[in-house]
Amino acid sequence: MSTAAPTFISAPDMLAHWQGHRRLTRRVIELFPDDKLFTFSLGGMRTFGELANELLFMAAPMAHGLATLDWKGYEPKGGKSKSEVLALWDQSTKDVDKYWAPIPAGRFQETITSFGQYTGPGHLQVLSVVDNEVHHRGQGYVYLRALGIAPPAFWER
Repeated sequence: MSTAAPTFISAPDMLAHWQGHRRLTRRVIELFPDDKLFTFSLGGMRTFGELANELLFMAAPMAHGLATLDWKGYEPKGGKSKSEVLALWDQSTKDVDKYWAPIPAGRFQETITSFGQYTGPGHLQVLSVVDNEVHHRGQGYVYLRALGIAPPAFWER
C-alpha cells in the first residue's frame, strides 16, 4: 500500500491556473489611467502600481526559487510607469513559464524557506503568491470602481 498522498492538481494545471490569474491582473493594470496607476489610493492603501510591483517581486522569483532553491538569483525589477509595469509583467509571465518547467515534482511537497523568511511546503508557497495576487487585484477592482471604471469579470481568466 502506497503512503504517498494523491495529487490534487498537477503542476501543469497549477501553472495554467496561476497564469489565468496573471492574465486577469494584467487586464486590471491595463484599465488604469496612466496618471492614476501610481497616484490613486483609498484609505491609506498603497497605489495599484506599488501593488503590481510587489507582485512582480514575487511571481518569477518564486518559480525560480522553487526550481533552483536559489532565492537571490533572480533579480526582479519594478516599473515606474504603466508601460514599464506592463512590459515587466509580460517578461515575468514568460519567466514563470521558463522556471516552472524544471521544478522537480517532489519540490511541491518539500518544506522550504522562500526569500529567507517563509517556511512551508512548496505548494503552499505558490498558493500564497497566488492568494496575494488575488488580494491585491481585489484592491485594484475597488480603485477602478472608485475611478468610475468597470473592472473585468473576475471569472474571465
